[in-house]
Amino acid sequence: MTLVHPPYTAWHLSYVLLGAAAAPSVDHARVVWTVVAFFLAVGIGAHALDELHGRPLGTQLTDRTLIVLAAGGIGGAAVIGLVGVAVVSWWIAILVAVGVWLAVAYNLELVGGRFHTDLWFSLAWGGFPALVGYVVNAGSLAWEGVVVAAGCVALSAGQRALSTPVRRLRRHTVSLEGTQLLDDGTQCELSIATAAAPLDHALMALSAGIVLLAVGLIATRW
Repeated sequence: MTLVHPPYTAWHLSYVLLGAAAAPSVDHARVVWTVVAFFLAVGIGAHALDELHGRPLGTQLTDRTLIVLAAGGIGGAAVIGLVGVAVVSWWIAILVAVGVWLAVAYNLELVGGRFHTDLWFSLAWGGFPALVGYVVNAGSLAWEGVVVAAGCVALSAGQRALSTPVRRLRRHTVSLEGTQLLDDGTQCELSIATAAAPLDHALMALSAGIVLLAVGLIATRW
């Protein structure tokens, strides 16, 4: 559960649903299999690679277990994608190749970490799932799919802006001391908990809101 991190995984799977909901027609089976593929690739595979590279979550999983999880998750997603090539369009082969590269390059910080940036996080975990969700159902790419994907890039950038400082507080900050003085003379003591609380609350609200929004929108097309 620590590795999968359900709130964030559900958040990124919601982008698939948002992309699918924007398509001219929605195929139920394609939506389900696309969500399954991204759960395997992102929820399991990418998170396993991330933990393998630096142990940011501090799990007790062995390197071998993480490698198996990463290979199984990303490989399983690729197999589903290749089936989609025959069912949907040749477009899917390109998307599969891009998706595998993003998962590996981002989480293992390949090419000197050039793909491990806030921008690439937003593109890979925000825009890309939405774009795939659209293309898989529409069979091709159109302007509305690009617009929804761009919106998901912006949402993912917002997530990153909140999650980066709260992770720094939780994982790397030993102590935080100080006082915030308001214009009415009120003094607020600063601590790790008080600094992290509004960021945590915003992330929890956004993760729940985006999931509900995505489920509601796809339900209207079901």
